[in-house]
Amino acid sequence: MGDSVKILYFAWVRERVGVAEEDVSPPTGVDTVAALIEWLAARSDAHAAAFAERHRLRAAVDQAFVPLGSPIAGAREVAIFPPVTGG
Repeated sequence: MGDSVKILYFAWVRERVGVAEEDVSPPTGVDTVAALIEWLAARSDAHAAAFAERHRLRAAVDQAFVPLGSPIAGAREVAIFPPVTGG
């Protein structure tokens, strides 16, 4: 890939990573949201903690909700967040 993409974190994902957003340039082969999360998890202990429960995460690519297996080619923004709960 090599292109820069803005990553937005919400709720407890943001709290665990320690920042609300960051710009990253994923390496070639990181071509889906799931692969991006896997790559991000290896960046620091904080990222690893944020993505420890990957099955609970939701994502949006360029402000459209997508499954984690969705491609990120050409994406300018990827948002990662836990499921919204009501109550």
